[in-house]
Amino acid sequence: MATISKLTAIGIMAVSFIAGFLSYYMLSNVSREDKKKHIGELISQLINFVIFMWVAKIILNFPGFLSDPLSVLAYPGDSSTFYLAVLITLFLLIYKKRQKKLDFLPFVDSFVHVFLIASFLYEFIEVIFQENMYAFGYLILLAILIGLYFFLWERMSGKLLLMVILCGWSLGMIVLAWILPFVTVFGYMMQPWFVGLFFVIILLFLLKERSA
Repeated sequence: MATISKLTAIGIMAVSFIAGFLSYYMLSNVSREDKKKHIGELISQLINFVIFMWVAKIILNFPGFLSDPLSVLAYPGDSSTFYLAVLITLFLLIYKKRQKKLDFLPFVDSFVHVFLIASFLYEFIEVIFQENMYAFGYLILLAILIGLYFFLWERMSGKLLLMVILCGWSLGMIVLAWILPFVTVFGYMMQPWFVGLFFVIILLFLLKERSA
């Protein structure tokens, strides 16, 4: 049953991200070449993230890995593993930006689009088909953010729009974390301190970018 549940969660996540990529490809107003480039970069970073999840499991369970590596690698990653993988990914993106191997602002814009759509579909499936009512609050937050994103898309600069969405998501997640027993992103529990740290790191780099 645990294996089936894990495979179901992976399947829902895969379908959600495919929907996010399709939405970005169909609705984004950048050129087709740029769309393909951004989607390729997003897929590359998602693959990196999966690898970093494995690395994070090894780092956080290093004594157990030395004695029984298969038990550590086979065990599903928890929230701490997710946090560490996110931070490693952020540092990799920052490094690529400093090496001028990543156009940071367009990348974040494409990521936000895909993330919002994928997250909304994932939480919608959780609420409707998995009957997870704890996901309802996050579903409402995502619906509001998606509405804001598309409403403001051509009404403000790219950087300002991303800052609005980032602030809205971070504040909403912190509020939900305080009023609900727990709040999750793709099944991983979010703590206010992690949301705040993520917010500060991304905001600082957005502030350094020129307006799109």
